[in-house]
Amino acid sequence: MAYEFCKVEREGPLTIVTLNRPEVMNAIHAPASEELSAVFDAFANDPEQWVAIVTGAGERAFSAGNDLKYQASGGKMSWPKSGFAGLTNRFDLDKPLIAAVNGIAMGGGFEIALACDIIVASEAAVFALPEPRVGLAALAGGLHRLPREIGAKQALGMILTGRRVSAAEGKALGFVNEVVAPGQLMDTARNWAKQILELSPMSVRASKQAVTRGLAEPSVQAAIENQRNYPAIAAMFRSEDFIEGPMAFAQKRPPQWKGK
Repeated sequence: MAYEFCKVEREGPLTIVTLNRPEVMNAIHAPASEELSAVFDAFANDPEQWVAIVTGAGERAFSAGNDLKYQASGGKMSWPKSGFAGLTNRFDLDKPLIAAVNGIAMGGGFEIALACDIIVASEAAVFALPEPRVGLAALAGGLHRLPREIGAKQALGMILTGRRVSAAEGKALGFVNEVVAPGQLMDTARNWAKQILELSPMSVRASKQAVTRGLAEPSVQAAIENQRNYPAIAAMFRSEDFIEGPMAFAQKRPPQWKGK
């Protein structure tokens, strides 16, 4: 299917979504968010797609965030239920997402990356939540995800100043997993995806769901006691993969995952 504001490619069980508005540094407006919401709906609902990479077109930007010129010209500012870029409010997606940040990730662009599970960054990448500079606030998850990932003091140091953070500093702070040369970015992101795809997708989804839901529990004890009630964990126990994994190990052969 052809899209207007993004490109979607499939490489086996891997989906690659490229934000494709390079003329505005891949800034996101309401029509792009609606389109991306449909893209991520399709990914979530496709049993053959297990991992996704999100990146930006061109060399300058992953995404400059909210399209302020579109907003200033009177464009509508509503977002789909799934949030900014069809992603930031997607709390029920248990399939892994990898952000391959190729350049500027500002405001909503940074929030898109934070909504992913793994961030691989080019050495040219720059991150910031500069919304207060234009009378806004990072309400698409940045104000809540960043403190949970790097701690309140470090997060507030970025949020209250709007300062720019390099990829290297992002790794030191803890929100970037790996920093690579620009030409190695997509190969590195694919390698992360490859490592994930070697595992049972049922186990991967159960693990992601246990982490995200467990962090919302009041204590580690509550998380452990309640985890068998999490749907993805229950699905893992019922799956063919739950039988295949131990059998393949006993037979000393690679497992043949079904994802069901």
